[in-house]
Amino acid sequence: MKVVILAGGLGTRLSEYTHVIPKPMVKIGPYPIIAHIMNHYLRFGFNDFIIATGYKNFVFKKYFKNFKRDGDEFEAKLFNKRCKINILDTGKETLTGGRLKRVSSFLEKNKDFMFTYGDGLSSVNLNKLTKFHKNKNKLITVTAVRPPARFGEILLRKSKVVSFKEKPQTSNSWINGGFFIANSNFLKLIRSDKEILEKWPLEQAAKKKELVAFKHYGFWKCMDVKRDRDELQEIYKKNKFRYFK
Repeated sequence: MKVVILAGGLGTRLSEYTHVIPKPMVKIGPYPIIAHIMNHYLRFGFNDFIIATGYKNFVFKKYFKNFKRDGDEFEAKLFNKRCKINILDTGKETLTGGRLKRVSSFLEKNKDFMFTYGDGLSSVNLNKLTKFHKNKNKLITVTAVRPPARFGEILLRKSKVVSFKEKPQTSNSWINGGFFIANSNFLKLIRSDKEILEKWPLEQAAKKKELVAFKHYGFWKCMDVKRDRDELQEIYKKNKFRYFK
């Protein structure tokens, strides 16, 4: 199954790094975050990648030494695991849905493929996610997560504190954690380069009852701002993401 990584955004909220390199190439430890994302897929045997680039895409092409030209698949080795990679320029101004649409000719018709963003790490079990998607038999499955709250939670009864939790996991709401599986027919819901994936395409899939959510209770972290990158760096220093295994 092919894995598409959406890696073309401007990453303006992480400008401390992205004025020089694209966000997926920001390093956690000695490796860019996109390499960690790809390594997670490789652990589950998914080794066929399409990287949908845009902003400063030459940085990706320089990092992957075997790259020759856009659209030409090449072999590489990441964390001692062999994989196939295709780097595509999907446009600097193209939005998330449009990027996905632009790689459609490299995907098999009426077949499933995986896709994710180039800035999020998770311990999600991709085999269980795949099995869930196949059992539900819908157009698209999203991984739903409950991230830790940014601030501590205080539960009050009048003025009395009955519970105090430092940055607890949110208990009632789920958010889009990336790590999707979709049938290629889902791409028909994307109308143009200016389509935001999280708007019309996913909203229409939900309306048609073709969107289901796989609940993930384990580790998940998105690198949105510098504080997120620093937290991921500390996690990497402690265990090198070994709990992903």
